[in-house]
Amino acid sequence: MESEHMTTSTTHVDAATPSARLREATVAEHTSAEGRPFIADLIEGRLSLADYTRYLAQLAYVYEVLESRPARPDEPEFLHDPRLARLAAARHDLAELGAIDWHTAHPPLPVTQRYVARLHEVAGDDDVIPYLAQHYTRYLGDLSGGQIIATMMSRHYGATEDQLTFYRFDQIGKLVAYKRAYREHIDHLGLDETQVQRLIDEARRAYELNAAVFDELGAAGA
Repeated sequence: MESEHMTTSTTHVDAATPSARLREATVAEHTSAEGRPFIADLIEGRLSLADYTRYLAQLAYVYEVLESRPARPDEPEFLHDPRLARLAAARHDLAELGAIDWHTAHPPLPVTQRYVARLHEVAGDDDVIPYLAQHYTRYLGDLSGGQIIATMMSRHYGATEDQLTFYRFDQIGKLVAYKRAYREHIDHLGLDETQVQRLIDEARRAYELNAAVFDELGAAGA
């Protein structure tokens, strides 16, 4: 188990902050994921609330594992901020969307199974860096693009507030300030060059898995 500072060598990142490097180095994968036809069609009103329900069910499988990692005394506290937890909200929203038995109605797609398998690996690993990358990718996505999804689901498909609690972070307050603080937490971990690169590599993998989920959702609904 690595310490909270996650430092295993004396070579530290000098050129830019780790969070800035992480963000810049994953732009291509992030842009590719959010440009997939399924999510673009969903946001632009060309699908249906039933398609959104299929999407949310796949996310619920992801959060079942992502939120299963127990807090460890030598890990950064921000990785276990209860205000971020989304699984209960996802289950609530699925019930409101008519998918109470969502495990049966919407079983995990093959790519979701691969995504979940990877999350099981990182959630059970003493090395927290891969988990941090997956955590960053999902939760900062919910705090950013997720807010756009909520607005579009309401605007295009008439989704109610009770069907969109997944995107509400009432206990956090100002989301922009929270995201800034989250990135500062990453910067204060004392990551060395190797660790930053591993963080980037895992985040790229996470974006690629999310993109693949969108592709399979699109193919399944065609």
